[in-house]
Amino acid sequence: MLMNALSMRHLRYFTALAEQRHFGRAAEVCAISQPALSLQIKELESILGAALVERGGRQIRLTALGEAFAPRARDILRGVDELMALARASLGPPSGPVRIGVIPTVAPYLLPGIIGRMAERFPLVDLRPREAVTPKLVAALSGGRLDAAIVALPVSEPALTEYPLFEEEFMLVRPVADAGKPVPDSEHLREMRLLLLEEGHCFRDQAIAFCSMSSDPARDLLEGSSLSTLVQMVGAGLGVTLIPQMAAALETRSAAVSVARLASPRPTRTIGMIWRKSNPLADHLAAMAEVVGEAAITASRA
Repeated sequence: MLMNALSMRHLRYFTALAEQRHFGRAAEVCAISQPALSLQIKELESILGAALVERGGRQIRLTALGEAFAPRARDILRGVDELMALARASLGPPSGPVRIGVIPTVAPYLLPGIIGRMAERFPLVDLRPREAVTPKLVAALSGGRLDAAIVALPVSEPALTEYPLFEEEFMLVRPVADAGKPVPDSEHLREMRLLLLEEGHCFRDQAIAFCSMSSDPARDLLEGSSLSTLVQMVGAGLGVTLIPQMAAALETRSAAVSVARLASPRPTRTIGMIWRKSNPLADHLAAMAEVVGEAAITASRA
């Protein structure tokens, strides 16, 4: 009776709630209204005969049963998704929805080319991109909510395949008045006011590592939510910043800044595509990764 009443929909809605810990955000993720989500969770609890959620206040807490139930529900959902992917992989060319995550320091510059090339090479694929920072993408991959992600490598997760796509340099962005000055090395950059992305962005960590500096709040650091914001802050004379090479042309064309290559050995990052080793669509994803690499080459020449 229990298995007949419990549905995949219940599991998906509860998993979203367990991840978001907030009815409103979970409803948004599930593309339903908050009252509808709440009703489904109550129905699931009625089927189980026990509470999964402690309600009250803006945030929710899971009960002991809810905490134990959540990872098992995720495993079931992932298994079902992989069964569907196995069936799709047996039918021939890639087809159907492919959920792909992209980090924010890549998405605006590479996604347009990826979407166009994917439509041309894999017309049966329904590409569904999502932008988020690396930890969220890795968590979504592990939970079966994404099929692949484009991130900076390595991520060093044993369960994930890493497919390197391309390498790009970091570029120095400074006020236009500094265009004729010598390019500072990493040691001199440590002495300057360096503008960085907010915590959570891997590019922030890479910039800090290059400069061999601390991200201690006591340091004279300014933060921005996007590369565009950082470049505009530089144009306003607030400091200097580092941005990926692929972002330089787009982000600096309307700002009073100058762009320079750093001295050798120049800092670089490797961008790659990752997916679960257990994903039955692994061969298809590898073919798609080649298309992403082609889009990157075209973007770098623009």
